[in-house]
Amino acid sequence: MAKSSSEDSRRNAHSLSHGGKVVLFTCKPDPGADGSERSGLTFRTFYFEREGNAFVKATEGAAAISRKLAARVDVVTCESALDVQRRVKTPFVLVTKRSEKGGSFQYSLLTLGGSPNRLQPCIEFKLPYQMKGKVRILQGPTVLWCHGNSAFYTSPLAAGVREVPVQTSRWVFGELPIHKGQLFALGLSEPPLTNQPPTLGYFLELGQVFDGSLILPRPYLCITQCMRVLRADGEGDALRCAVVAATSQKQLVLFENGTVRDTCELPFEQADDVQVVNAGRSGFLLVVLFKQGHVCAVWKETFQIACCWSEVSSAHVGDFLGCGTEQVLLLFGGPGLSREPLEKFLITDLCGISYSSGQDSEAPKTSPPPQENSLLTLQALESRLQSGLNVLQELEREVRVKDRVLQQSIQVLAEMLSGREAVLSQPEQEGLVALWDSDEGSDGETLDDKMHETPAPSSKPKADKLWHRITGDQLVVGLILSAESGLPASGVSLSLLTEPGQSSPAVIQTRSQVFWLPARGPSTPTLSASSSGWAFSEPAAKRSKRHVAGDDPETCRLAVTAATELAPLLTSGCVKCRAMLHYVEKGEALVPESSPATAVLHCGDVSVDVHDLCQKPLLQNPQIRSDEVREDLLSLLTVLDHWLFRIDSPDYSLGDVDGWIKRREGFKKIEVSPEHLLLDSPGRSAPMLLRWHQINPFQGNLSIHCSQLQMLQFLDSMLTYLPDSCSIQPVKCTTRQSTAQDFASALEKEVLSLREGLSSLLCGKEEEESNKGRTGHEEIRGPGSAEELIRCRREAWQENVEKSRVRLSPLVDAGRYREMIKSISKVKMEADLAALQQAQMTG
Repeated sequence: MAKSSSEDSRRNAHSLSHGGKVVLFTCKPDPGADGSERSGLTFRTFYFEREGNAFVKATEGAAAISRKLAARVDVVTCESALDVQRRVKTPFVLVTKRSEKGGSFQYSLLTLGGSPNRLQPCIEFKLPYQMKGKVRILQGPTVLWCHGNSAFYTSPLAAGVREVPVQTSRWVFGELPIHKGQLFALGLSEPPLTNQPPTLGYFLELGQVFDGSLILPRPYLCITQCMRVLRADGEGDALRCAVVAATSQKQLVLFENGTVRDTCELPFEQADDVQVVNAGRSGFLLVVLFKQGHVCAVWKETFQIACCWSEVSSAHVGDFLGCGTEQVLLLFGGPGLSREPLEKFLITDLCGISYSSGQDSEAPKTSPPPQENSLLTLQALESRLQSGLNVLQELEREVRVKDRVLQQSIQVLAEMLSGREAVLSQPEQEGLVALWDSDEGSDGETLDDKMHETPAPSSKPKADKLWHRITGDQLVVGLILSAESGLPASGVSLSLLTEPGQSSPAVIQTRSQVFWLPARGPSTPTLSASSSGWAFSEPAAKRSKRHVAGDDPETCRLAVTAATELAPLLTSGCVKCRAMLHYVEKGEALVPESSPATAVLHCGDVSVDVHDLCQKPLLQNPQIRSDEVREDLLSLLTVLDHWLFRIDSPDYSLGDVDGWIKRREGFKKIEVSPEHLLLDSPGRSAPMLLRWHQINPFQGNLSIHCSQLQMLQFLDSMLTYLPDSCSIQPVKCTTRQSTAQDFASALEKEVLSLREGLSSLLCGKEEEESNKGRTGHEEIRGPGSAEELIRCRREAWQENVEKSRVRLSPLVDAGRYREMIKSISKVKMEADLAALQQAQMTG
């Protein structure tokens, strides 16, 4: 009897990993409150404690599946899947209950969730047969299984059990890791039909048939035992994906768009599942599980076997150490047979992290440093390595200079000994400074003379180029200032004036912005709208001339743009505008106490014609590095609304957000500014510009230039990739958005002041009337005759009539009324000013 009980425990004990924890499910009889017994499902969650090198129980619970003792309850499978309605990844367990007669099987899909963890029913369905073979729980949640040559699935949205309307002889299930998350089923069409592909695919959510050879070709689908889609993008016939599959020929095959890219020979047979481990900077591992209790790890980059294990009961992938990267957890032996579950285990990423317990040959249990410290250490080491490399290169250059000087000195000495005239080269050609070949006094006089003779540089900024673009219904005029200008970005703006005719020139309402154009160095040039880039000075060689940053014409240039509505300018057919630069001179800008005067400089004219409206869209060729592309980018940055968000994930690392954005369909890198990505799909009304800056593995800034609707749609798709616990907070808003917020706040303040003023005015009047009424009633006291009682009631009735009339046409105090009108007028004036600013911003 004990043997049977142990076998049941082994058969019904299932485990999964979720959120860095391990969840164990077990079916066993549970005594009820009324003394009877019922079949129940128990669960226990465990988390790993590094100090004790053991798994500690966090929570436990149970749920009643059947109140009949004769009913047999078993766990079919358990997996973590995405709950589409709640948009979180949740543990699910599928249990079956066989009826007493044995004619049908009742299946229940339970989810583990809630603030107090408890099992809640999600789907219930009945089948006339028992599920056999591989049963999958994918996102939705959706349960998929095969019976005979047919495939079936059910989900909360399917409203019952549905059959895949495709007749094939073999089935493989999977899901595409794209923003829509489409579930698919692959099968073989037998016999092969001329009007259908040999590999049939069916999207369960869309109900569409597609060419399955884009995922797996027909020869490999026949021998595929399990598969995993690594990445995917596109839809329909334009589907592009990378798939790894384990075959019955002891091979692990990598497919890209249905074509074999790499293979690896596996050491075991009967593969059951393939999981992916993201080890951070160390790369990715493909963990293959086999039915005989074997596990094999393969490096994704090299497709070579990294390690193998045997006698493994289950393998799980997750961040069990809470360090921001994933590890693989191997459980040895049956957890149901052990009095203390999770006694024998191994946690490793094959890159320095290794925790084990209960094994004969335990791996060294090294405690890894915290993830943040590791990243800081790696960054410091990389900086020191780069600095050391720069110093080494500088020393090598100095050694070459010294060698040339020594060779030249030897040659000059030999020529002097032979009586020939020595030809000396200029010290500047060797990058040296003379030590004693000139008189110090004469040098000082020469320098002073040069200082007096050199004229003072002009304080006026120098414009390199004036350009303009037309995008949509707006005109953008841009001006690039030379590096010699040296103007602060806070005191520079650009305005437009109409060409003077009969009357004085009119000022055109514009919105001005300033952008930095950093120097072109070894790195790619970038654009910044608010801050300049950091520059690290290289080690200076001994006695070598320092390089002057001002000699580089690309150093810290400023680009000033102005945008205005186009329709008012074209009323006359052709308009010529003057570009006026407003700036603060250097001397006045350095004194914060004083109020500097703004200088104005005419930088050129811009002609706008009706025929210019037929120009081609901006940034058609972002892969080209040219001034035109940079000007297009500056124009879009000026016109489009700007949104800046701080993304914070306190529990898990954000992952490769930059790679996810680049893999999305339609995104292109802009070569003149590689940190900006362009999305210009044919169906979109306006382009979208993105910029992602990773602060650390858990934080990042996302800058979006687009409309509000496009921004919300992109954030909605991005939430499907980010961890569940991450938060997205706006950092700042544009001038147009802040103006709208000021206008809304002013309107709200106006309504509140009007309501509070009227309430206080009327309430004060009512209190006075009520006080008078109470005083009058207090004067009539004591019993009296009937005539006096009737007179008092008549007076009270007349008093109530007067009060009703006063409420309908109230008379208020003149002083209070004047104070209320004065305060409301002040608030209304502020609201009118905010409305005027909003109207000017929206055109």
